[in-house]
Amino acid sequence: MVTVDELFAIDSLLSGEEREIRDTVAAFAAQRLRPHIADWFEAGTFPAREIAPELGKLGLLGMHLEGYGCAGMSATAYGLACQELEAVDSGVRSMVSVQGSLAMTAIHRFGSEEQKQRWLPDMAAGDALGCFGLTEPDFGSNPGGMRTRAKRDGDDWVLNGSKMWITNGSVADVAVVWAYAEDGDAKPVVRGFLVPAGTPGFTAREMHRKLSLRASITAELDFDDVRLPADAVLPESRGLSSPLACLSEARFGIIFGALGAARDCLSAAIEYARTREVFDKPLAGYQLTQGKLADMALELGKGQLLALHLGRLKDRGEISAEQISAGKLNSTREAIAIARECRTILGANGITLDYPVLRHANNLESVLTYEGTAEVHQLVLGKALTDANAFR
Repeated sequence: MVTVDELFAIDSLLSGEEREIRDTVAAFAAQRLRPHIADWFEAGTFPAREIAPELGKLGLLGMHLEGYGCAGMSATAYGLACQELEAVDSGVRSMVSVQGSLAMTAIHRFGSEEQKQRWLPDMAAGDALGCFGLTEPDFGSNPGGMRTRAKRDGDDWVLNGSKMWITNGSVADVAVVWAYAEDGDAKPVVRGFLVPAGTPGFTAREMHRKLSLRASITAELDFDDVRLPADAVLPESRGLSSPLACLSEARFGIIFGALGAARDCLSAAIEYARTREVFDKPLAGYQLTQGKLADMALELGKGQLLALHLGRLKDRGEISAEQISAGKLNSTREAIAIARECRTILGANGITLDYPVLRHANNLESVLTYEGTAEVHQLVLGKALTDANAFR
């Protein structure tokens, strides 16, 4: 027997340090997370504040950032870590992604030195959690239509509006909130604001009744005349390109992460097929089953090769937004197809939490949608190929 990694000789493409990081994260995930993930999913909860310091000790929070207690690892190493975390559950990778690629990246790239010193070391250690408030109830794929506004009032800003589908929102110590800043007669421009938990007028309510990403904290944020000092603004954030740059970082992690979920499904399906007897022989001995497994292994392997190629491009500073869109679209689309196909091999057992496949499939419904829907990424690629904008 060979694994998909062995079939495509993935290890031969990794450095010794990259393999060590991958294996360290895989061991932590197997020992600390996997034994509990089905229970967390069923209960619709995740002990974020308990797990975050453990992730911080491993250097996984903001691990691709430099300084301020961050590990300063390569993009490829970060991707491999995301793959191992999402092999357990998309909710775990989402928490790490929102903390590092969204909230910490926003502060690191657009914040003042004082803001960086105030928040990043604690966030890297997992002692403080962050969230990223961009999506609104009526504006997901079109964030430029956001209604949240921050108006100047003397030296202060007064923030009003709401955000929805915010991972970590109700447990975060600080929210990075994007709003149209209205400053006198100047044209409103999108800017980032740091809103600490407990600020008067700021409320965060956890969202329930989810059928996907159940082992993840999701919240709705409301801002009712929230008064913020002048130094709450991320000074280098100007325009919608600022939050979109952070989203691009998060999408990169998904390119690797979604494949981790697919790999876990395929491993479970192969093991099940080898041990489950149907008509007096193992399910794996039937041509239809082997055809399914071979096709899934092929797509998973191709996805991993693309992910590694994009990781190398990112490490060289040569990656484009279109290439990240291509990777995110491919990984999420193939991962959810693999999860669904694996469920057919497991039959009725595939719908239970005794096996990971339908849990992964449900999670991937969200991963397919967030950080840009599959359709949005198709249009990004279409525009790049044709130079014609089909968004409007």
